[in-house]
Amino acid sequence: KIDGSSWRKPKGIDNRVRRRFKGQYLMPNIGYGSNKNTRHMMPDGFLKFVVHNVADLELLLMQNKTYAAEIAHNVSAKKRKTIVERAQQLNIKVTNYQAKLRSEEDN
Repeated sequence: KIDGSSWRKPKGIDNRVRRRFKGQYLMPNIGYGSNKNTRHMMPDGFLKFVVHNVADLELLLMQNKTYAAEIAHNVSAKKRKTIVERAQQLNIKVTNYQAKLRSEEDN
Protein backbone atom coordinates (compact mmCIF):
# COMPACT_ATOMS: atom_id res chain seq x y z
CA LYS A 1 0.00 0.00 0.00
CA ILE A 2 1.46 3.30 -1.10
CA ASP A 3 -0.34 6.22 0.50
CA GLY A 4 0.96 9.63 -0.49
CA SER A 5 4.18 10.55 1.25
CA SER A 6 4.37 7.44 3.45
CA TRP A 7 6.47 5.55 0.88
CA ARG A 8 10.18 5.51 1.64
CA LYS A 9 12.65 4.12 -0.87
CA PRO A 10 14.43 1.12 0.62
CA LYS A 11 18.11 1.92 1.06
CA GLY A 12 19.42 -1.05 3.05
CA ILE A 13 22.36 -2.97 1.61
CA ASP A 14 20.60 -6.33 1.94
CA ASN A 15 17.08 -5.14 1.23
CA ARG A 16 15.12 -7.62 -0.91
CA VAL A 17 12.72 -5.00 -2.27
CA ARG A 18 15.52 -2.70 -3.40
CA ARG A 19 17.28 -5.62 -5.07
CA ARG A 20 13.99 -6.55 -6.81
CA PHE A 21 13.84 -10.18 -5.71
CA LYS A 22 10.98 -12.25 -7.07
CA GLY A 23 7.91 -12.35 -4.81
CA GLN A 24 8.67 -9.08 -3.00
CA TYR A 25 6.82 -5.76 -3.12
CA LEU A 26 7.17 -3.79 -6.32
CA MET A 27 8.73 -0.38 -5.96
CA PRO A 28 6.60 2.45 -7.33
CA ASN A 29 7.85 3.95 -10.55
CA ILE A 30 6.70 6.84 -12.70
CA GLY A 31 4.83 4.45 -15.00
CA TYR A 32 2.36 3.35 -12.29
CA GLY A 33 0.43 6.63 -12.44
CA SER A 34 -3.05 6.77 -13.92
CA ASN A 35 -4.25 9.03 -16.72
CA LYS A 36 -4.65 12.65 -15.58
CA ASN A 37 -8.10 12.89 -17.16
CA THR A 38 -9.47 9.87 -15.28
CA ARG A 39 -7.50 10.14 -12.01
CA HIS A 40 -9.69 9.77 -8.88
CA MET A 41 -12.64 8.94 -11.11
CA MET A 42 -15.06 6.22 -10.07
CA PRO A 43 -16.13 3.60 -12.66
CA ASP A 44 -19.41 5.44 -13.24
CA GLY A 45 -17.53 8.59 -14.31
CA PHE A 46 -18.16 10.68 -11.17
CA LEU A 47 -15.60 12.17 -8.80
CA LYS A 48 -16.15 11.74 -5.05
CA PHE A 49 -16.87 14.68 -2.78
CA VAL A 50 -17.10 13.96 0.97
CA VAL A 51 -20.10 15.64 2.58
CA HIS A 52 -20.48 16.26 6.32
CA ASN A 53 -23.71 18.29 6.34
CA VAL A 54 -26.44 19.73 4.13
CA ALA A 55 -24.47 22.95 3.56
CA ASP A 56 -21.65 20.92 1.97
CA LEU A 57 -24.23 19.40 -0.35
CA GLU A 58 -25.20 22.84 -1.65
CA LEU A 59 -21.66 23.21 -3.07
CA LEU A 60 -22.44 20.44 -5.56
CA LEU A 61 -25.53 22.19 -6.92
CA MET A 62 -23.92 23.21 -10.23
CA GLN A 63 -21.50 20.26 -10.44
CA ASN A 64 -24.00 17.41 -10.03
CA LYS A 65 -22.95 15.91 -13.38
CA THR A 66 -19.25 15.63 -12.47
CA TYR A 67 -19.20 15.12 -8.68
CA ALA A 68 -21.03 12.56 -6.56
CA ALA A 69 -21.52 13.11 -2.84
CA GLU A 70 -20.23 10.59 -0.33
CA ILE A 71 -21.49 11.02 3.22
CA ALA A 72 -18.65 10.99 5.76
CA HIS A 73 -18.44 7.97 8.04
CA ASN A 74 -18.95 9.95 11.25
CA VAL A 75 -22.30 11.50 10.27
CA SER A 76 -25.24 10.30 12.37
CA ALA A 77 -28.15 8.34 10.91
CA LYS A 78 -30.56 11.24 11.54
CA LYS A 79 -28.43 13.74 9.62
CA ARG A 80 -27.78 11.19 6.88
CA LYS A 81 -31.49 11.00 6.24
CA THR A 82 -31.76 14.77 5.74
CA ILE A 83 -28.67 14.81 3.51
CA VAL A 84 -30.07 12.04 1.29
CA GLU A 85 -33.46 13.78 1.03
CA ARG A 86 -31.84 17.10 0.07
CA ALA A 87 -29.60 15.35 -2.46
CA GLN A 88 -32.66 13.90 -4.17
CA GLN A 89 -34.18 17.39 -4.41
CA LEU A 90 -30.96 18.77 -5.94
CA ASN A 91 -30.53 15.73 -8.21
CA ILE A 92 -27.13 14.87 -6.71
CA LYS A 93 -25.91 11.28 -6.72
CA VAL A 94 -24.98 9.92 -3.26
CA THR A 95 -22.66 6.93 -3.34
CA ASN A 96 -23.42 5.56 0.14
CA TYR A 97 -27.04 6.61 0.61
CA GLN A 98 -28.01 3.29 2.23
CA ALA A 99 -25.37 3.32 4.97
CA LYS A 100 -26.63 3.44 8.58
CA LEU A 101 -30.27 3.50 7.43
CA ARG A 102 -32.66 1.07 9.04
CA SER A 103 -35.74 -0.22 7.30
CA GLU A 104 -39.16 0.50 8.75
CA GLU A 105 -39.65 -3.11 9.94
CA ASP A 106 -36.67 -2.97 12.31
CA ASN A 107 -38.07 -0.08 14.40
